[in-house]
Amino acid sequence: MRDQEEQSRKEAKRVEKRAAEEAQLLIKEQARKKAYLAKEQEIEKAQKAKETKRTESRANEEIKALAKEKTRKEEYLAKEKLIAETQEAKKLKEKK
Repeated sequence: MRDQEEQSRKEAKRVEKRAAEEAQLLIKEQARKKAYLAKEQEIEKAQKAKETKRTESRANEEIKALAKEKTRKEEYLAKEKLIAETQEAKKLKEKK
């Protein structure tokens, strides 16, 4: 009987120890998952920030390019106007 009681106590301790180990493993797994998700969220947040920065940069570059094109067109039209005025002035001068 004593052996059986002893064996039952050992078995109970073993089961209890196994349950405690499983609980610890579960806690560790949950912590690992939580850390992984936090890391993934940080990566996603950083990617969104980079994309926003790229978009802003592209928008600024486009604005600069449009301004440069507008200036170029204005300069071209001013030169064309000056040439036309000069030619008109020469024609008027030649008629006199």
